[in-house]
Amino acid sequence: MNEKIQKILSRFGCHSRRKIEQIIKSGNILINDKKVFIGQRLEVKNIHKIMIEGKLISIPKKKINTELLIYNKPEGEICTRHDVKNRSTIFDRLPILKTGKWINIGRLDINTRGLLLFTNNGNLANQLMHPRNRIEREYYIRVFGKINKNTMNILKNGVRIKDGYASFKEIKSINMKKRSKNQWFKGVICEGRNREIRLMWKEMKCQVSRLIRIRYGNVILPSTLQSGKFSKLNTRLINKLYTLISEK
Repeated sequence: MNEKIQKILSRFGCHSRRKIEQIIKSGNILINDKKVFIGQRLEVKNIHKIMIEGKLISIPKKKINTELLIYNKPEGEICTRHDVKNRSTIFDRLPILKTGKWINIGRLDINTRGLLLFTNNGNLANQLMHPRNRIEREYYIRVFGKINKNTMNILKNGVRIKDGYASFKEIKSINMKKRSKNQWFKGVICEGRNREIRLMWKEMKCQVSRLIRIRYGNVILPSTLQSGKFSKLNTRLINKLYTLISEK
């Protein structure tokens, strides 16, 4: 059966579909020593050699079982595989895979901590990140500034940031202190744009001083999982994530 190149490679655990499409456009993917193009379809049995950005990729001889990790990212780590400044990355502490590679599902900026999901299944990663599926992300947010009911209404209805409008699906105070300029909120968004939450609050003349992701879809950050540690998701939780996508 013919399949799109990005679907095949993401299933092999090379990258997410979106990342593979970017590499194809740059001309850095060769299959059987020929450059591939967006929209191209191949049969897996006819693929004998894969080169991605100059690196030879091993072709799995059998179906790869989907694995998922939940990681409690500390502040100070960056969401990249290699950093030119030699800073700590989110991949440094992860276990080694026999085939494929870990793909991070979404990103957190260097000053944000909390829940990150990783998988070796690029198709699953793509589905969980794609904006059309509107997968919920939940955060604890500490904000410095003057906040009133009007502020909250604007954040729910939509705020114009650098790449369009953004809004909270839910936003509520969790420990309102009238005399404190730092207030904690719990907020839910359904996209993962770069620095989206910080930019929304900035438009309200407020500054986010702490940001912690506590949930992605139906996966909740365990209170027992220490910062910088990971744990594998069991089959039941993996199936719950697949169910979440199938309902969209």
